[in-house]
Amino acid sequence: MVTLHQLRCFLTTLDGGSFTAAAAELGYAQPSVSEQVRLLEQHLDATLFRRVGRGLVPTEAARALQPHASAALAAVDEARRAVASVGELLTGTVRFGVFRTARFYLGSDLVADLLRRHPGIRVELVGQNSVEVLDHLRRGRLEAAVIALPFDDDRVTIRPVLRDELVYVSADPDRLRDPVTPARLAAAPLVLSDVSWRDEDSTRRALARSVQSAGHSLRPRVEVEDTETALDITARGLADTVTWRGVLHGMADRLPAHLGWVPLRPALYETFAIAHRPDAELSAASRVVLDLVAARMADLGTTITAQLGRPGGASA
Repeated sequence: MVTLHQLRCFLTTLDGGSFTAAAAELGYAQPSVSEQVRLLEQHLDATLFRRVGRGLVPTEAARALQPHASAALAAVDEARRAVASVGELLTGTVRFGVFRTARFYLGSDLVADLLRRHPGIRVELVGQNSVEVLDHLRRGRLEAAVIALPFDDDRVTIRPVLRDELVYVSADPDRLRDPVTPARLAAAPLVLSDVSWRDEDSTRRALARSVQSAGHSLRPRVEVEDTETALDITARGLADTVTWRGVLHGMADRLPAHLGWVPLRPALYETFAIAHRPDAELSAASRVVLDLVAARMADLGTTITAQLGRPGGASA
């Protein structure tokens, strides 16, 4: 059987005029190159070179073979480029899991970046709460996701990408004079989001543990599904809320100036992580999405860290 390696050794020998020159060009030992040419002659039942002095002279058979050997190697190179171009173009559908408020961290800019770089990709952002998203991920309905920690599941591989602080938000400046303690939090008129997930939501559980540490219970006055509604109720002075610094940063241009925030004491943080099943082979498109998510989250984390210690208006 004629091989590409044999053809490559033949063409290099033809160009160099000797096995020694071909071996130097290819980085092989001289006997290895001459053996490949000998095998090619055997397969073709033809003599390709004749020795003249210390060099080689191609035969008519070699001249006849040359264009076909060159075309065969060129075809293989073109095939490699074609396969590589498919990977570079990136097509297909990416189903990526997100919790509801992740859009304040990633926003439509994530989709814009992705489609601008890889217009052949279709994107589906799926999910409402990290608990739901994690379940979809375990069942193989999603390739990857960004979720809130912690959770205990060795069937999921995680990469933390952002640590964010929970803060107390109010339209009443008198409630923003000092950091809010667990006892004050228990007594505050609160509106909290994620009502459908209140028993499992990581934020709700962290707040409940904090209040319980002071011997109280977390009993919000109002419960809603989404953070925007909670902040709207807070802006009207009907209740106060607790949310993430990143959310306030993402909504800065939409929140009224009289809405402010102070930290909780002791401080409460949440960590967000990229997650995927360790046994799943991520598509090239999914890897691109993960890299964009990680980069955006890292940039936001830098911004939030730079702003720590600057409580006040919603645009802080």
